[in-house]
Amino acid sequence: MTDAGIRCARRADEGGDTDETTLRLVAAASTLARNAMFSGRIDGDIAILRTVLDQIPDQIYVKDRQSRFLFANRATLLANGATEQEQLLGKSDFEIGDRESAEGFYRVEQRIMDEAAAQFDIEESLRRGDQTKSWWLTTKIPLTDDQGRVIGLIGIARDITQRRREEAIRSGQSTLLEMIARNERLQTILKTLVLLVESQIDGLNASILLLDAEGERLHLGAAPNLPSAYNALIEGIAIGPMVGSCGSAAWLGKPVVVSDILQDRRWADYNGLAQLYGFRCCWSTPILTQQGNVLGTFALYGREPREPTAVEMDLVAMATHIAGIAIERQHAEDRMHFMAHHDPLTGLPNRSFFKEKLSQTLHQARMNRQHVVLAYVDLDNFKRINDSLGHGAGDELLRQIAGRMLEFTRASDLVVRLGGDEFVLVFANQSRGEGDILPRLHQLRASLSKPMTIAGMTVSATCSMGIATFPEDGETIDALLANADAAMYRAKQLGRDGLQVFNGKETPAAIAAGDRLEELRSAIAGDQLYLDYQPQIDAGTGRILGVEALVRWNHPELGVQPPGHFIPLAEATGLILPLGLWVLKTACRQNKAWQVLGLPPVIIAVNVSPRQFCDPALVGQVRQALSETGLDPRYLELELTENAVMQDTDSALATMRALEELGVRLSIDDFGTGYCNLAALKTLPVNRLKMDRSFIEALPHDATTSAIASAVIALAQKLKLGIIAEGVETAEQLQYLRNSGCDEVQGFHFSAPVDAGGIEALLRRAG
Repeated sequence: MTDAGIRCARRADEGGDTDETTLRLVAAASTLARNAMFSGRIDGDIAILRTVLDQIPDQIYVKDRQSRFLFANRATLLANGATEQEQLLGKSDFEIGDRESAEGFYRVEQRIMDEAAAQFDIEESLRRGDQTKSWWLTTKIPLTDDQGRVIGLIGIARDITQRRREEAIRSGQSTLLEMIARNERLQTILKTLVLLVESQIDGLNASILLLDAEGERLHLGAAPNLPSAYNALIEGIAIGPMVGSCGSAAWLGKPVVVSDILQDRRWADYNGLAQLYGFRCCWSTPILTQQGNVLGTFALYGREPREPTAVEMDLVAMATHIAGIAIERQHAEDRMHFMAHHDPLTGLPNRSFFKEKLSQTLHQARMNRQHVVLAYVDLDNFKRINDSLGHGAGDELLRQIAGRMLEFTRASDLVVRLGGDEFVLVFANQSRGEGDILPRLHQLRASLSKPMTIAGMTVSATCSMGIATFPEDGETIDALLANADAAMYRAKQLGRDGLQVFNGKETPAAIAAGDRLEELRSAIAGDQLYLDYQPQIDAGTGRILGVEALVRWNHPELGVQPPGHFIPLAEATGLILPLGLWVLKTACRQNKAWQVLGLPPVIIAVNVSPRQFCDPALVGQVRQALSETGLDPRYLELELTENAVMQDTDSALATMRALEELGVRLSIDDFGTGYCNLAALKTLPVNRLKMDRSFIEALPHDATTSAIASAVIALAQKLKLGIIAEGVETAEQLQYLRNSGCDEVQGFHFSAPVDAGGIEALLRRAG
């Protein structure tokens, strides 16, 4: 090739990556341009060459020194909204396009011609008339005559609009998924998603509406570029088969494409609203769960009647998918938050929520100099009902009792299930202490004692109540609760089915608590503590995989005391540290002893209290226990509580990594009763989650509990963690957990906690 333009192109491309095909296109365009410029006509072989260039999908054009078109192939004509050469030749970009783009083209082209230096792979955007913006990868090369003078330039541009769109969408998707993983606010994620879609289309605005929990109404999720007044008017709109595009799509569970709002009967009741804001088309697609349930809708609004393009529907498909992930994640977070703060059996707030809420209530009362009344309620004959009618009947009794309490209380009151058959009621904003509340509590007690029907039988349950008032009977949560409990205990002593107000005197229970502290201190130093062990079973094979160590106190006068009778006291007074160390060393020593006997090796799980976990000496104590007993670290698992881990995640992570380096296993105990940040959970070196027994006791008949249990199992699987359920008492519970994918189970269905000899016997039979 001897053309001067090609020589220039080769010089400019030395060391570059322009391929031979591009150079040949430049040669062809150069030949056409020079022929047209110097002879004023195109004939013979030149005409054939032009025909060939018209078949190429890339733009190929030639401009003169003033950046006016001299030649344009068919792709160039179409890109500039023309069909004939005459519509383009002799014109500059200023005459056929927007000024901003024209100025950019002109500036680059004049520099190329002034400097006689080609530029390769320039990314340029182009919008002609009403067309959507397109992106082109352009090479521009100066065109010279036989004397080497620059007489124009040649341009070759390849359409990269689809590539740019795909790159933008991939980048946007990555950003959105990172936002979801970081647990950013749902509204922020949805707004970002809407803006991403709008950035890829022209003349359309998007909206996301969320379906409420009842599945009846749509509420605004994100619509940043729709008129705020329009958003306000459709907020809370009921879904239905004739409710515009979004209401109909949510009702039907499938897309509703309305190409002309004024002609579509589904918009008949909303025509005026659409015309007010200039909407003529609206395409709405439901956002679905993996099971096909409607979460909300994603809609595109346009101001001209038309059908959506394939590109637009692809964007909608992407948007509904991402929105579904974000919304389901938020629902899961909401469920986990509810689980952390509410009792799954009754739906009432639990002890964790109670302390948080009461702390706020007491602070407000202190500021306003008001009283807060706390009523401690304990059922009198629950154990008898539970034993005679079964746990199912006991659960139903608790639900009905909770329902009656809720009916009795007001919006400002708080009803809490502490656990078992114990409840607390909190009455804020009281001006005269318990005086105003006592008549209501007597009415409540009478209401609770009324007969109720359970499992086809009539059942009655009385209760004992104790009352304490802030600030007279205590200024802290623990003091109020202890004094209300003491008053309730006195009601029990006086014959049950009664109500007692705390009288400010030290009760026998309080005296006993002080004595118990010294007794526990002596028990830890002496030989009154011992361990029982409960097997942990492979849900599929029934094989014993591990045991949980459970501490017991053999009180010289009161007999065997379960952990619930002394662990809270140990935790509150700091005795949990020496007690926990004793349990750790004893459990490791026993597991090593089983191995020495040649029994199948098992993992022994040891509970670590929140106070222990925060103790800087913990890692060293674990290392010492393993060294002294000779137990391989892989056979020790430390069970940590959610709240202990989540109080200070940075510190917790450092401690857990140090324990992981020792080789011990880590698990989250009673999972679901605290509040575990899911994003943080992914980063913690945890081997498995232990599902709290409160989620198991109502399986499989209670739909809410079943859903929660399945969600926890699915979460563990998603995070690639093991999952164990404790408190399994029936074959039905086992079957449900097995079918749901639970790895391990623990509970009375297999074995009650037994001593070391009992475990030895079980392991010998298994071996």
